[in-house]
Amino acid sequence: MAGSNGTTTDLKSTFLNVYSVLKSELLHDPAFQFTDDSRQWVERMLDYNVPGGKLNRGLSVIDSYKYLKEGKELTEDEVFLACVLGWCIEWVLLQNTFPVLIEPVLQAYFLVLDDIMDNSHTRRGQLCWFRVPKVGLIAANDGVLLRNHIPRMLKNHFREKPYYVDLLDLFNEVEFQTASGQMIDLITTLEGEKDLSKYTMPLHHRIVQYKTAYYSFYLPVACALLMSGENLDKHIDVKNILIEMGTYFQVQDDYLDCFGDPEVIGKIGTDIEDFKCSWVVVKALELSNEEQKKLLHENYGKVDPANVAKVKAIYKDLDLQGVFAEYESKSYEKLIKFIEAHPSKAVQAVLKSFLGKIYKRLK
Repeated sequence: MAGSNGTTTDLKSTFLNVYSVLKSELLHDPAFQFTDDSRQWVERMLDYNVPGGKLNRGLSVIDSYKYLKEGKELTEDEVFLACVLGWCIEWVLLQNTFPVLIEPVLQAYFLVLDDIMDNSHTRRGQLCWFRVPKVGLIAANDGVLLRNHIPRMLKNHFREKPYYVDLLDLFNEVEFQTASGQMIDLITTLEGEKDLSKYTMPLHHRIVQYKTAYYSFYLPVACALLMSGENLDKHIDVKNILIEMGTYFQVQDDYLDCFGDPEVIGKIGTDIEDFKCSWVVVKALELSNEEQKKLLHENYGKVDPANVAKVKAIYKDLDLQGVFAEYESKSYEKLIKFIEAHPSKAVQAVLKSFLGKIYKRLK
């Protein structure tokens, strides 16, 4: 197994090898008597959904743990355990968006269910899992199964660790926060109840904080801290910085959905058509005059290209690209200030690594 000085390619290869180990364990879990058909179904479901994507969240656990070890080479066991936690995070996300496919466990869990709730068609260039022939709403149960894989993996590999209970509490809490954030997002776009006036910056930040920031930014670092023997209650400042970073990341996502190059980001943004509580429209509502507000209310959330064009014309008139550039610059300066105030150089390195990966990203 690759050591801590391996290349990114080596690390991803090691990470994928650990997926194979975990999948085999789950397919032969003694708590359930599999039939050939049920084992084949679960294996197909996992392979279709879990190993895809960039796997950034899962790999971040390993990167963070390396920084916390301050240059000491990781043992094979440490790399393996960090990979297991990374896959647990991937599993969670996929579970939440299940309608599309499955992503590393926690992530996969959320993605699968999210796809079903959003009635999505594709994810990562393939049909959402629930749209695959003969799958349908069985995907909902598959999402539940994904969620239950997480404690099985944690039990198999961390039961004897002193931080085992803390890991269980961490995953349970973040799952609750993420599902609650998803709920807020969903109820703001109920068909027949669309009301742009309720879209405010506090609402946007609340959705982002709970739906994205906790599991995408805080969870990987919290896992690495627990592996390092740290008490998470003593790192509330780290959590706050990562939540702030996660908010900045989602604002970037909202901006790129509207202004990003589809050839670069790999998709055509639909936040306007989907009536999303996007940072872009919230900022437009803050800056627009009464006539512009009226036009936004009349055209936002409509699928007709003519309506979308009117919304984008207002965005251009308000120079939202310039507004975002200023927001990005100020966010970076604030985050760097918070990070450099932390007393631990190792923790600073972890946080700067996260920030470096997302600052001024184009996709």
